[in-house]
Amino acid sequence: MKTIGLIGGMSWESTVTYYQLLNRMARERLGGLHSAEILMWSFDFAAIEALQAAGDWASATSRMTDVAQRLERGGADCLLICTNTMHKMADDVSAAVDIPLLHIADVTASAIKKNGAKKPLLFATRYTMEQDFYTQRLRDHGVDVVIPVEEDRTTVHDIIYQELCQGIVQETSKQKYIDIVGGMTTDRADSLIFGCTEVGLLISSDDFSIPCFDTTTLHAQAAIDFAIT
Repeated sequence: MKTIGLIGGMSWESTVTYYQLLNRMARERLGGLHSAEILMWSFDFAAIEALQAAGDWASATSRMTDVAQRLERGGADCLLICTNTMHKMADDVSAAVDIPLLHIADVTASAIKKNGAKKPLLFATRYTMEQDFYTQRLRDHGVDVVIPVEEDRTTVHDIIYQELCQGIVQETSKQKYIDIVGGMTTDRADSLIFGCTEVGLLISSDDFSIPCFDTTTLHAQAAIDFAIT
């Protein structure tokens, strides 16, 4: 089994989910007492969030590449950035190491195309929804991603940072997400991307009648496929 390197802590709430998924998937594939071989670096998310808010992506990139190199030196055979937003510097991180970085947008696009969905709605942080590092990557794969309107982007983003990243899960916020999807899927979108690794803490595919693509689960599955095959 190959060793999976996780760049986590952004936030740790969803990094926990990665750890659980990877180990459960390894046990399902291999049986018995098997679990995944994992190396993890967990950032102090307060420091990362401050860089995001300040638009200091250069400093964030420097920290990310440093950690990637540490994980490679520690014996990781591949890397996962355990957050959609910080894939903004995925190309720089990948260039800094000699092991593969499994890109979360690539595995998500693959699942969308396999499903046959055409116009997925993206729920993510404002950075991921409004900047092109993620949406353009999906479009490069032929996925015609749909972005919520300004007011809804604010709602989705604020719930992620003010609640989910702090371990707060509220039914009122869940209903807000469901209402936004309902207003967008009547004529604009045919599916939904959980494009922030915390979104799945609040909603699930059971809440919707349309296809849902949980990027955290898809990312973890790709890592297990790499590690075991």
